Amino acid sequence: MHRLGVCTELRRKAPQTVLRNWFSSFHSTRSAHSLPFATIEVEEISGSQPGEGKWTKTSNWNTLLDPLNGESFIKVSEIDETGLQPFVESLSNCPKHGLHNPFKAPERYLLYGDISTKAAHMLSLPKVSDFFTRLIQRVAPKSYQQALGEVYVTQKFLENFSGDQVRFLARSFAVPGNHLGQQSHGFRWPYGPVAIITPFNFPLEIPVLQLMGALYMGNKPVLKVDSKVCIVMEQMLRLLHSCGLPMEDVDFINSDGKTMNKLLLEAKPRMTLFTGSSRVADKLAVDLKGRIKLEDAGFDWKILGPDVHEVDYVAWVCDQDAYACSGQKCSAQSILFMHENWTRSSLVSKLNDLAARRKLEDLTIGPVLTFTTEAMLEHMNKLLQIPGSKLLFGGEALDSHSIPPVYGAIKPTAIFVPLEQMLKDANYELVTREIFGPFQIITEYKDNQLSLVLDALERMHAHLTAAVVSNNLLFNLLIAKPNLQEVLGKSVNGTTYAGLRARTTGAPQNHWFGPAGDPRGAGIGTPEAIKLVWSCHREIIYDIGPLPQHWEIPPST
Repeated sequence: MHRLGVCTELRRKAPQTVLRNWFSSFHSTRSAHSLPFATIEVEEISGSQPGEGKWTKTSNWNTLLDPLNGESFIKVSEIDETGLQPFVESLSNCPKHGLHNPFKAPERYLLYGDISTKAAHMLSLPKVSDFFTRLIQRVAPKSYQQALGEVYVTQKFLENFSGDQVRFLARSFAVPGNHLGQQSHGFRWPYGPVAIITPFNFPLEIPVLQLMGALYMGNKPVLKVDSKVCIVMEQMLRLLHSCGLPMEDVDFINSDGKTMNKLLLEAKPRMTLFTGSSRVADKLAVDLKGRIKLEDAGFDWKILGPDVHEVDYVAWVCDQDAYACSGQKCSAQSILFMHENWTRSSLVSKLNDLAARRKLEDLTIGPVLTFTTEAMLEHMNKLLQIPGSKLLFGGEALDSHSIPPVYGAIKPTAIFVPLEQMLKDANYELVTREIFGPFQIITEYKDNQLSLVLDALERMHAHLTAAVVSNNLLFNLLIAKPNLQEVLGKSVNGTTYAGLRARTTGAPQNHWFGPAGDPRGAGIGTPEAIKLVWSCHREIIYDIGPLPQHWEIPPST
């Protein structure tokens, strides 16, 4: 897994015979497995047969615990600070103008269109799709359908950028100049050496989409995926290599956060994409002097308007948004603002019933990898001290399991907090603290309290996803009911769903996913996201003449 070698370093230092032996060993290793690119069998990964990468190894091994039973089931060979120099040199060898751009090696746009075509076809094969789905389940336990959805989105993304679509990302424009022979041309230009840091919760989708976006635009990335799940991306990189990805185009590193931070400071990538916690994001923004794009945490909200329809459907979507993947999505529904009409419906009762269906056996509820059980229950108890708050359902540890105590395991939980109490300075930060687990806040508002809801939204610091559930665009202005247009006009979240079927999670590949309201904000998935994150604007002004007849040197100005 584990250091996907810095191949430029390998090519520079190793004799050709060594390279031939290395590639021969690589191919013989692959042939022992059921898929030509794979070096592991998912079902074999266990405490008795730990998964282990077959790439360049170090003496520094990080042993990972199985999230379901606590066994040591994967060994990760991690780079420490003494092993960073090849990575620093590799990034330093990439020029600022990138590996390709509109004037340099344009055939590489076609190359990446072909790679995307082949990789999309590979992921469409049931055997390959099932391999990655089950591998995701092993390291980031979620239901088969949720893991399969991640593979599907990745496959459709690659389809979207097949053929000529990569070169269309570099489309330029021209504007007439002031005189004959002058034209200004705008181009999308790569940064050159870049870095990508991605979290554990989407071990395939996030790194693949961001990595390919970086490569499409001509950058040379070093990629770090959370070590807990890096085996997924390591196998995907092998698939990409089998589809024609040049081995020297990507450096893959496994390390702890401190080592990666040192690499960023020494290698000085021209741009870093970070997906993860707001705390780390803010630190990196300072360390990297602002050369960063962020898709950080989100305390994501959903507002139910006054028109009550399809209660079963809305309840199901709320359950999916809050508790699928055990709430470990940056887009998970963190707080639900219910109009009082919904309070009088059976919504909360139905939410309770839907949450009770979730069970560990099919991973519709499972281990929480960043919060312990004690930490989540302690947070719950603090919330319950707020006047008027109450436990709606959940609030207990899962029973009859072998999830190790380093991880969390609680039943899907909902806490009601009165809106007025939430807005008090003494309570607001506590109520809006993001718990990356199966945990949500529910509150209620009345017709004349929409301004309080909007105040709550305005005070939030992360604006990722949101939903406004109503099919009445204006609600009812004549009797001063909450106005959908007003909610959309006075909120910020970068990916906002509006309408009866509005949700906060489950973004496909066909629309922008990312925060708004922050100049550092990064998107993912679409051409607009790729161009924003992985390229900058360059203007080239052609001014070739001719000079006007009888031109003379004018007076100084």
